[in-house]
Amino acid sequence: MPQPDAAAATPATSVRDGRALGPKAHRPGATLAVTSAATALTLMNYTAPMLTLPSMARAFGTPASAQAWLLNGTPLGLAVLLLVAGSLADDHGRRRVFLLGTLALGLTTALGGFAGSTLTFTLARVAQGAASAAVLAASLGLLAHAYPAGADRIRATGVWGAFVSAGIALGPLLAGGLSSLADWRLTYEALAAGTLVVAALGTRTLAESRAPRPGRPDIAGALTLGLALAAALTALTLGRDGWLRPSVGLLAVAAVVLTAVFVAVERRSRTPMIDLSLFRRPAFRAATAGALFTGLAVIGFFSVLPALLQRGAGLSPLTTAWLFLLWSGTAFVVALQTRRLAGRVSPAYQLALGFALSTAGVLGLFGALEGASVVRLLPGLVVAGAGSGLLNAALPRLAVDSVPQERAAMGSGANNTARYIGSSAGVALALALSTAGADVALVVSAVLGLAGAAVTLGVARGGRGQEVRR
Repeated sequence: MPQPDAAAATPATSVRDGRALGPKAHRPGATLAVTSAATALTLMNYTAPMLTLPSMARAFGTPASAQAWLLNGTPLGLAVLLLVAGSLADDHGRRRVFLLGTLALGLTTALGGFAGSTLTFTLARVAQGAASAAVLAASLGLLAHAYPAGADRIRATGVWGAFVSAGIALGPLLAGGLSSLADWRLTYEALAAGTLVVAALGTRTLAESRAPRPGRPDIAGALTLGLALAAALTALTLGRDGWLRPSVGLLAVAAVVLTAVFVAVERRSRTPMIDLSLFRRPAFRAATAGALFTGLAVIGFFSVLPALLQRGAGLSPLTTAWLFLLWSGTAFVVALQTRRLAGRVSPAYQLALGFALSTAGVLGLFGALEGASVVRLLPGLVVAGAGSGLLNAALPRLAVDSVPQERAAMGSGANNTARYIGSSAGVALALALSTAGADVALVVSAVLGLAGAAVTLGVARGGRGQEVRR
């Protein structure tokens, strides 16, 4: 049985092993500021290669078949370690995991800027993904402790979600600006410096919280999950060159077998990385499904949109970055305003509305990615951005509200794991489909968006039916 959250017992003091460490703890405003800044930098690092992909591919001599690795390195590291990071944060300290993550992200981002080949850059990106997992999982855990419930939490998770959109927006803009002024490598050195500054600020402002459980760390679960996700995402990336190749099939089978082993391990573990009983909760299922389809339908397609615009419409990297800012900047503004929906629209229905708007915006881009004017792109980007803002605000709120308070980082890890599994699959799928034409990728993204809305609504209605029967 989970132990009470030590942080909840002493809300005005920092907590370590059940002992108060001093009056540093309850500074919710500072916690929100630092975690939001770190999240924005994490997403900037994630999206920067969207603009630098063509120049990196030229510098490394990366063939078209391997370019997906330059984008998928970070989501691979994220998906593999998010659940591990969430579990470690709850058990061993959210502040500790957050600070280690920001420090590691700064260092590995700097190393990526010095990479000299596709392999070394991809490995650096995988390491950045692992560090990002610690930042994202621990951030929401810290916020859940700083804002236990109610309107303040709704506002805080909305702000945090808005900074997800801000990071997505600013990464390509920074990359486009610095690439046009100097070299694509400067982007990663600037991001590294910013992340290290946030790590230093975090040491002075954040309070520790944890909810330790008896028993040993779930090493077997971490190993089997990591191998399962690595096999699945590698199969998805290699599948672009042919889904019927033996290597792809073997990796897919390995992923299925290892996932089954992981489930068996988690059922027996006293300290599982993911409490499988959480899937009995409709809100948790809605959060997980919403995150998965957000990755598949939204992040996957918009991750390759800048490259499609440069290749099909002949736009410069900086012009592409400004257009991308229109989409993600709209998402930022909408996410900040979603607190006005609290009490009127449930998070699950907000997810469905977000998918619907994103789908409408994507369809508005149909026929506009190859040779059309910039003006023709604007309405679709704005509508899709509004949908993304609703998704980015609803997902973190649902992730922490759908799990017990003491398992907040675990809920965040599970939600973001689903999101980045979806995004890795979405990137590989969008890149593969774009060879048949940008409009083909658009249509598939729209279909996946509608599927996300339908699944989310189905889970929400099913949960309401269960409550009525009870």
